[in-house]
Amino acid sequence: MTTSADTAIRTEDFGALADGSPVARWTLERDGVRVRVLTYGAIVQTVEAPGRDGSRAPVALGLPDAGGYEEFPGPYFGAVVGRYANRIGGASFVLDGTAHRLTANEGGTHLHGGARGFDKRVWDAVEVAGGVRLSLVSADGDEGYPGRLDFSVMYTLGPGGALRLEYRAVTDAPTVLNPTSHLYWNLAGADSGSALGQQLRIAAEHITPVDAASVPTGEVAPVAGTRFDFRRTRTVGAGYDHNFVLTERTAADGGDAVAAELYDAWSGRVLTVRTTEPGLQLYTADHFDGRPFGPCAGIALETQHFPDSPNRPEFPSTVLRPGEEFVSRTEYAFSVR
Repeated sequence: MTTSADTAIRTEDFGALADGSPVARWTLERDGVRVRVLTYGAIVQTVEAPGRDGSRAPVALGLPDAGGYEEFPGPYFGAVVGRYANRIGGASFVLDGTAHRLTANEGGTHLHGGARGFDKRVWDAVEVAGGVRLSLVSADGDEGYPGRLDFSVMYTLGPGGALRLEYRAVTDAPTVLNPTSHLYWNLAGADSGSALGQQLRIAAEHITPVDAASVPTGEVAPVAGTRFDFRRTRTVGAGYDHNFVLTERTAADGGDAVAAELYDAWSGRVLTVRTTEPGLQLYTADHFDGRPFGPCAGIALETQHFPDSPNRPEFPSTVLRPGEEFVSRTEYAFSVR
């Protein structure tokens, strides 16, 4: 074990995938919060945080072994998804006059990077101050995307055990990029059943409505007077898989403003989300079927650019060009009330 920037860090073997590829697990611990990260999928396997009574419990859904993530790939438990999180309609887009056909892995739609996205890759890992940096190379043509992409995500723990994610990327040809972390939160405990009934606030006055394929229609609709109005804290119900347009100040303040806050009255745990991203996908996991978690066992708060942005010039751009560096930051901070 090493200690770096007040964070205890250790690494260990975590078995192997079906093809024999070894997987390592990194453990970060600071101020009562413990986080475990896998080199497979850059997956956050566990997050443990104290409650009001001081007891520490797992608050993110995860699986006990590497084989479980291969057996249940669809929920993307705790993984970094890319190159493009969420959906690209028609599994295609046009960039600088050239059409690019992507892998269609949800009907005719491209979802979370395709059939073998970032979540199904073994990443390189190196210790950094306060945490670990995982990196990979996505080749030109990977799942249909143009350009070689050099991509990394850095996990560190800040004061109070705040989990910080920083994504960086460069490319050798124009491409699109929109990564996110697909963590599912249940502040009452990962094994406590449904997360519905916990309290949520989202700093968003609009959403991007979707069609029957869950692809944005291009409209930006106000949340006022609808079930999407989380501007004031209220109970989370079922039936959400929607992108919320965060207020401009969240990104303008470099992620210092609160994008969302989740609260569990039973344990007293509070999760505060800050991000530099313009959107947040609220997903209540209604389609979980009990293998290995039941419906709504976790709430995903995916910080991101908007779905289908490559086909929606009116949305914030997700284009990355040679000579530019993509940088995105998200923080998950823990407290009690």
